[in-house]
Amino acid sequence: MALRRALHFVFKIGNRNETIKFYREILGMKVLRHEEFEEGCKASCNGPYDGKWSKTMIGFGPEDEHFVLELTYNYGIKEYKLGNDFQGLSVHSKAAFANATKHNYPSQEQSDNCMTVQAPDGYKFLLVNEDGKDGAVTKVAIGVSNLANSLGYWHKLLGMTVFDQTDTTAVLGYDADKCKLELIQLEQPVDHATAFGRIAFSCPQDQLPAIERAVKEVGHPILTPLVSLDTPGKATVEVVILADPDGHEICFVGDEAFRELSQPDINGDQLLDKAMAEDKSDEWFKKRKKWQI
Repeated sequence: MALRRALHFVFKIGNRNETIKFYREILGMKVLRHEEFEEGCKASCNGPYDGKWSKTMIGFGPEDEHFVLELTYNYGIKEYKLGNDFQGLSVHSKAAFANATKHNYPSQEQSDNCMTVQAPDGYKFLLVNEDGKDGAVTKVAIGVSNLANSLGYWHKLLGMTVFDQTDTTAVLGYDADKCKLELIQLEQPVDHATAFGRIAFSCPQDQLPAIERAVKEVGHPILTPLVSLDTPGKATVEVVILADPDGHEICFVGDEAFRELSQPDINGDQLLDKAMAEDKSDEWFKKRKKWQI
């Protein structure tokens, strides 16, 4: 589908300090922008929570040109239970591979060309010892319960191109040279647990009503009907949040306003470091010997 593009994947993180160290020092990503919020997002960007939270966009370059990650941190929640919904993220970067090797970062599998590592919150990354053609994050893999049903949704309904397919997997995308989505057939039902993420795409703003209408007509869920999201001092964007047949969350956002909103903030690193320094959540819960989960 022309003019649509993959933007980012949303991870919930509990150990913000260690997680940021992994993305900065091992993967070599840069903080693109950081924002603090006093109450939950009306599009549930931070999950089903109403309290204070933060959003950190981090990646190998601006979201105009790269697929990046959104790290959401809910104050007072140390960890999330992982399911089998997220199957891994592929990073083609010689620098990331070298960093993991240099720091002896624990790996589950390793060869001369690739290694599988886990971020501090347990999310799996495949590091490939080569630089990506057009951005280092090349693929996001998710588990599905029925590959044919999922292809009907992602390919036929959302208009993604199928670039590769086997009996148990399919690789799709809106652009042959950008980050792809891999669907992996599981031998069991998809479990999102509490760590469930979200993948985001942009499209021309005037396509959003048609996407919402098409999904409604075939009876698939609309998690958040088309809504405007305000960020103080920045662009207001329109989004609609969907769910595929297995409950994977999908965000479509109007591209024109999002390009303005997503411009890197030169103060991003400083704002994040300040927020982490002022965060006393660990001390508060340590005294009570209990974490909210």
